[in-house]
Amino acid sequence: MPDPWSPDSWKEKPIAQDVSYPDQEHLSKVLSKLETLPPLVTPSEIERLRYQLGLVQRNEAFLLHAGDCAESFDACTHENISSKIGLILSFSLVLIWGARLPVVRIGRIAGQYAKPRSSSYEKIGEREVLSFRGDNVNGLDPNDRTPDPERLLRAYFHSTTTLNYLRSLLTSGFASLHHPRDWSLEHVRSPALRREFETIVDGLSDALDFSRTIGADAGAAHAYEQGGGRGTLGEVDFYTSHEGLMLAYEAALTRELPVPSSPRRKAFYNTGAHFLWIGDRTRQLTGAHVEYFRGIRNPIGIKVGPSMQAEELVRVLDVVNPDKESGRVTLITRYGARMIDDHLPSHIRAVKESGHPVAWICDPMHGNTQTSTTGLKTRHFNNIISELTASLHIHTTCGSRLGGVSLEFTGELNEEGYSVTECLGGSMELSEEELGLRYQSFCDPRLNFEQSLDIAFLMSNHFKEERRGCGRAQRGGDTAGPGTSDGLYQEFKSQGPKV
Repeated sequence: MPDPWSPDSWKEKPIAQDVSYPDQEHLSKVLSKLETLPPLVTPSEIERLRYQLGLVQRNEAFLLHAGDCAESFDACTHENISSKIGLILSFSLVLIWGARLPVVRIGRIAGQYAKPRSSSYEKIGEREVLSFRGDNVNGLDPNDRTPDPERLLRAYFHSTTTLNYLRSLLTSGFASLHHPRDWSLEHVRSPALRREFETIVDGLSDALDFSRTIGADAGAAHAYEQGGGRGTLGEVDFYTSHEGLMLAYEAALTRELPVPSSPRRKAFYNTGAHFLWIGDRTRQLTGAHVEYFRGIRNPIGIKVGPSMQAEELVRVLDVVNPDKESGRVTLITRYGARMIDDHLPSHIRAVKESGHPVAWICDPMHGNTQTSTTGLKTRHFNNIISELTASLHIHTTCGSRLGGVSLEFTGELNEEGYSVTECLGGSMELSEEELGLRYQSFCDPRLNFEQSLDIAFLMSNHFKEERRGCGRAQRGGDTAGPGTSDGLYQEFKSQGPKV
């Protein structure tokens, strides 16, 4: 029998990535206040996501998990939120076109304010200061590094504001505004890539036009502002997520509430987000984070990296999902392009043998971070697609299926309308010399709008070929893996391997 669980039972376990607050009395007052504030999300929404993630596990839907590495309070503006949601919607539309599967959209948004760090201190010039742990802990300014409990309250209210605006966008026709004909392909320098992209965009646009012509989206015949309904194309589910790093904050937002399908039964829900994940640095089997996560009813993610042993992975699954419930666990793999072949196959085999239902998601970002010659942290597009295509291939070879992708991207534009320049390569062939033009991330480098759609087109093309029986999964000859026969992949690859 497992030990009794409560929202505070994690306090009896060793905790990784803990934050030491000098003023504990102040912290207690803030946490007490958080316990009285309204939930950000509801049990019904959480249960709906659990059901949809069950579809992902059964290969009946595809998961898109995307957004910033870490949010900042200053970036909580209507322009940034609109750009981020618009990019996620555009990306998912391209995926739906190629895969002909529903896409479950989970944003790294409305709560992703904390970041784990490899060291408690960092050196800035001649000074050694506490590491920046995210806006809900301390400030980016080296003179503002003392952990401040008031930042937890600010995180709650910034999350609330973000979620309120997000809901307003999605209930007022915003989703229907992001149609392919509005997308500019001027950034695509390669003629071959531009032709491939234009083929996909034209096909998608024609399909949407046809749907409207035959009345399939009759609810949106008039603009929302003129009394029209949102219509099928304007109705989307969108869920929020963040890494469950700050356990005192998470516990304060954990409430015992009736389960919607069984009102007489109650369960503990984290009401700060629909979906939370355990990071690669905090997944210790006997640690505080696994202890907390085992007791909440929210669907959860577990980051799986090269340091995770196969038997350890199964033991973690046994703890957080002992009854092997559908829709409960998503495994987010992040090995790096160099190491995925060495680790993913054994992890897939171990999980299959255990009988645990999981959704397998590829995070091709975190294992592929590098430092440019100018000292900026960056990632190369070719390494990202290399890990992604390797994941597709390995899952097929192992009799499994990739159920989704987790990306760090942004649709942010500067005042002149240009995207950020943080990741190398892609169809715009961003070079190291161009990184400093609009490098805005205070955390990890993100794909910009153009590079994000590059990946969307690449994946959509792969799934389209697979559906038509022309992909690697159906032909079974070429050992290079699914997608490598696609013109898109070959064109990106011709820019030169960077692994």
